[in-house]
Amino acid sequence: MKHDSFSNGSASATSLRYRKFTPADVSAAHVLSMALGWPYRPEDWQFSAETAIAFVAEERGVVIGTAMCWKFGADRASLGHVIVSSAHQGRGIGRKLMEIVLEELGPRITFLHATPAGRPLYEKLGFSVCGSLEQHQGNAGKPLPVELLDGERLRTGIPADFPGLVELASRAAGLERHALLSAVLERGESVVLERDDEITGFSVLRRFGRGHVIGPVVALRSRDDARAKALIGYWLTGREGEFIRIDVPSETGLSDWLSEQGLQRVDICSKMVLNGPAHEHIDAPDPVCRLYALVSQAML
Repeated sequence: MKHDSFSNGSASATSLRYRKFTPADVSAAHVLSMALGWPYRPEDWQFSAETAIAFVAEERGVVIGTAMCWKFGADRASLGHVIVSSAHQGRGIGRKLMEIVLEELGPRITFLHATPAGRPLYEKLGFSVCGSLEQHQGNAGKPLPVELLDGERLRTGIPADFPGLVELASRAAGLERHALLSAVLERGESVVLERDDEITGFSVLRRFGRGHVIGPVVALRSRDDARAKALIGYWLTGREGEFIRIDVPSETGLSDWLSEQGLQRVDICSKMVLNGPAHEHIDAPDPVCRLYALVSQAML
């Protein structure tokens, strides 16, 4: 998409227009998300806007809808933050925002996570279900001890680790993650799991919403997912009572364990794909390296 403003295609609603998201729209987007009960802070919207290609629907100078997308390499993408003010729903604004985003993305294989309310629209646009995601959150309890595998240790991540962490995350997600993961690593705190100077996993904690979010969590597969649990438990230790969120693919099987840590499952949503057969995207992309928790539902 090369233009900053787009026609709504309706002569009867000339005050409605679609345009690129600008930094000045962060406050309006924050108002929209608060009305829906999303716990986003203005800083969270700012981070999304800095890493995404984004659009708004505007009427009489007021932002009434948003949509964002993220490109990963030459042929993959995700989208999210599709919001329309409740006072303006039923006018096709959400669909138009989606069409603008999808035109921007072209033939890329594109993923999103859909709420039950949003899923019918996405199905009409050609998306198919290829998995599910479980949102866990709550005030952390005293974490259960996790025993590290023989010879492995946890340490704080440093900038010199970042290229290797990005490579590991790209492998686990099946996506080229350099730009987004570099921004996440610079914004948050990271912990690395290693054996004999070889990195076997990492996780990131950053401020988000009502407290902190853990993600991504990436690790080589292990018995009982011990590596992933150690990388999550590291951030829970000493944070009893603090609000923590984590979004995990359902197939990881971490839900019961997370609940035991005080992070209850509060939502489950469908993972959907466009421009690719759903059955090809149900299984994890790599048989050895796994994505146990996402950066976010929108950013994957």
